Amino acid sequence: MNKHELIDAITATTGESKASTGEAIDAILEAVTAAVTRGDTVQLIGFGSFSTGARAERTGRNPSTGETITIAAAKTVKFTAGKAFKDAVNAG
Repeated sequence: MNKHELIDAITATTGESKASTGEAIDAILEAVTAAVTRGDTVQLIGFGSFSTGARAERTGRNPSTGETITIAAAKTVKFTAGKAFKDAVNAG
C-alpha cells in the first residue's frame, strides 16, 4: 500500500475529504519525524514505537574490488511493533 492508497482507505472509513486526510497524514509523519530526529521515542499504544538507534563503525568489503573499507557509524531509526499489531499480523 502506498500513500495514495492509504489516503483512499482512510477516506472510505472516515468520510473525510482526500485533501484533509492527506494533510492529516502529512502532519502525523512530520511530527513523528521531528520527534525521532530530536532523539525522542514516539509510542502509539497498540501499534508500535519509533525510536533512534546507533550503528557502530565497522569494516566492510567492496564487492567489486574486494578492497576492505570502513563503513562510518550512523544513527538509525527503529520501529518496534506493539502487541496488538503483532497479534493482528499473526492472526491473519
